Amino acid sequence: MPRKAINADGAVSVGPYSHAVESGNLIYLSGQTPIDSKTGKLVEGDIITQTEQSFKNLFNVLYSAGLSPDDVIKVTVFLTDMRDFLAMNSVYSKQFSSPYPARTTIGVNELPLGAQVEIEMIARRG
Repeated sequence: MPRKAINADGAVSVGPYSHAVESGNLIYLSGQTPIDSKTGKLVEGDIITQTEQSFKNLFNVLYSAGLSPDDVIKVTVFLTDMRDFLAMNSVYSKQFSSPYPARTTIGVNELPLGAQVEIEMIARRG
């Protein structure tokens, strides 16, 4: 089964990859960092601001695929500082309704362009 790429206005790629790829009824969304699509630069600010922008970018991809946050089944969050976990959670908790998607949060040394957070998702159609 060939890959079906999904690319969205309002999301920026910083490398050679699709914003999302659909395979069967699953949509794999590439990680999004807090890049402002209007400027092509990272948003300035704290982890709350950066997490909000990352979700904005991801939801643009979801909506382009004809999906919504309710279709997300798995989220992976990468943080460069695990002390930001609670602040990231304060934003995360407002993005989804219960029951929440499965999630993993991973501490990493560094992210592209100096981002503090990167988030990727898997969604299901139908």
